[in-house]
Amino acid sequence: MSEIRNLKPECIWRNFDELTKVPRPSGHLEKVQKFLLEFAKRVGVEAFQDVAGNIVMRKPASAGMENRKTAILQAHMDMVPQKDLKSTHNFETDPIETWIDGEWVRAKGTTLGADNGMGVAAIMAIMEDNTLKHGPLEALITADEETGMFGVTGLPEGELEGTILLNLDTEDEGELIIGSAGGVDITATLDYKEVETDKTDIAVAVTVKGLKGGHSGLEIGLGRGNANKMLVRIVREAITDDEARLATWHGGNMRNAIPFEATAVLTMPKENKEDFMALCADFKEDFIAEYKGIEDGIDVVVEDVELPATQMPQEIQDNIVDAIYAVHNGVWRYIPSIPGIVETSSNFAIINIEGGSVAFKFLARSSSDSVKAEIGASIESCLNMAGMKVVFSGEYGGWDPNPDSELIKEMCGIYRKLFNKEPTVQVVHAGLECSMILNKYPGLDICSFGPTLRSPHTQNERCLIPTVPMFWDLLVKTLEEIPVK
Repeated sequence: MSEIRNLKPECIWRNFDELTKVPRPSGHLEKVQKFLLEFAKRVGVEAFQDVAGNIVMRKPASAGMENRKTAILQAHMDMVPQKDLKSTHNFETDPIETWIDGEWVRAKGTTLGADNGMGVAAIMAIMEDNTLKHGPLEALITADEETGMFGVTGLPEGELEGTILLNLDTEDEGELIIGSAGGVDITATLDYKEVETDKTDIAVAVTVKGLKGGHSGLEIGLGRGNANKMLVRIVREAITDDEARLATWHGGNMRNAIPFEATAVLTMPKENKEDFMALCADFKEDFIAEYKGIEDGIDVVVEDVELPATQMPQEIQDNIVDAIYAVHNGVWRYIPSIPGIVETSSNFAIINIEGGSVAFKFLARSSSDSVKAEIGASIESCLNMAGMKVVFSGEYGGWDPNPDSELIKEMCGIYRKLFNKEPTVQVVHAGLECSMILNKYPGLDICSFGPTLRSPHTQNERCLIPTVPMFWDLLVKTLEEIPVK
């Protein structure tokens, strides 16, 4: 039996433990959808899967609470599949292995899936417990949130009956979230005709690794290194000083995760290798100094590899490398009225260059639609100069705060009574599903909250154990206090 089942509240940790046994990476949700439907049948609540792959559950009010407004509990079922380089974990078949590290629950070599498994586990705990006091309840457990919010995009209008939405996908206990950023996927591509390498050259693979990575919204303002943007500094100087030529480049693997590793294969005259090695050593020292106190595992590794048969033409190479160097990554601007909260950012998430094809993938976020368009146009303009085709997709709007929310006022009062301290009412630089649900159900009163998580979307993802009882108590008490219709 997993040791996390001994943690409190038992109802959440037991259900979360069950979730960890069910593979649920984005795009591969058949097993978890079946699991949730079987769970609902077992505990005696109505449930169905809609056309978008979401699971909807309904539970009638407890005795004497039939006159309360219907509350919707909302979380997403998918998780980000990230693992360390030594892990052999298969996210489509293998369970997540959890362990307790002091006050934290972690996974062994992979993402934990607490984003948003803790929210799903809380919903399951509510649905199975017939001792709780609550009005009519709905649960909306959405599909493929992490890769484009496809579940809420396809959510049918008229499917939900509730007027209050409790989103359980926030990652700082004590914060009541009333707004979030919108986002857009940006993809740039270019095809080119490869040229033969000089057979007298040698080839090396240079890798920037050991970075923390992280959530491209919540952690974009922490100043962490982007492996793609760090590697381009080495590659550009190697081209200038060591007659290097670019053959391949692979960096990052998820749009919504800051890339923690990137590798480029370069060719060069063999007599220049010693200088190149010194160059890499110098950059490693620079990176360590630049990111002191932020990154603690930076490494630059050079390995001899077999000379590839082909490489990029020089003129294409120079334009592409310049574009990688110049295109914006990271924070664009902070919210003027809320100092310290990121308004707009871009994450240069993925680079794939090989076999006559270049592909860049970005995720741009902003709580302002006009500034989101501005940063998108900036990225597009930069990449157009390199001859790349730029496509925008998966755009979703931000969730505008409602300062007059009755739900927020009620939850602030409940929080003060429960914990004898003030909650923080906040907006976040992350893409919560609330905005898209509001587009289809504009009358909803919404709050997002959850236990404390750190480093989601990385193999260092963890959940702070003492915050889970607080999250549960707030959820239960809020349901007890839902107002009458």
